[in-house]
Amino acid sequence: MNGVQGRTEIVGHFPTTYERVVDELGRRIVGGVWEPGHPLPVEDLLATEIGVSRGVLREAVKALVAKGMLRVRPRTGTRVLPPGHWNHLDRDVLRWKQAGDATALLRDTSELRRIVEPEAARLAAGRACPDDVRALYDTLAAMEAAAAEPGRSGYVEADIAFHRALLDAGGNRLLGSLGRAIGIALEHSFLVSTQTPGAVEASLPGHRAIVEAVAAGDPAAAAAAVLAVIEAAEKEIAQSPGLPRDAE
Repeated sequence: MNGVQGRTEIVGHFPTTYERVVDELGRRIVGGVWEPGHPLPVEDLLATEIGVSRGVLREAVKALVAKGMLRVRPRTGTRVLPPGHWNHLDRDVLRWKQAGDATALLRDTSELRRIVEPEAARLAAGRACPDDVRALYDTLAAMEAAAAEPGRSGYVEADIAFHRALLDAGGNRLLGSLGRAIGIALEHSFLVSTQTPGAVEASLPGHRAIVEAVAAGDPAAAAAAVLAVIEAAEKEIAQSPGLPRDAE
């Protein structure tokens, strides 16, 4: 893929053996190395191939069972489940999808944003307290400051914080949790869209329009402003030099 791949890794974090095995197995499943319904290799062979103990491998398998990616049965062994069973809001699953099928993740993220964010903005316009509005202005200010910096370091992080603050401002705890869950998907989308020349500068007035509509208590204007930002991002992604080759 392009330069955006791998940027979601935690800087300075050194994964444990267990984490590395979970990551290796997860990437193989998302990458189609083992097709849905097919069994994983025999435990001894797989542990030897990866270079870990059977105990570590078993713990990693348990983690992937919890993510809906594997099923363990006494007689049939450990088998890969179809993607429809996976927890697609899990941070690891999102990260593996980013590496394995970036185009699909961009599409899914855009569709989810269209479904969720305009209505979240309507709620925010009707429910936001002064602290919520202040948080939106603060994250907008962080976006503007980052946009003015050489290299725009921190812009994507500030943009993610803005959209999380918007979901929080609606007063619906499930929406707030959703914003935190899809952080990697948003980051991937923003990293691609902001590579289009002029995209960062063009996005700032739209984000300000969202804040002003929420602050004014205007649900219709808030929803329209969010939808305009999402539509602009979709166009920027389509034109981005960072667009994955398989999306061209």
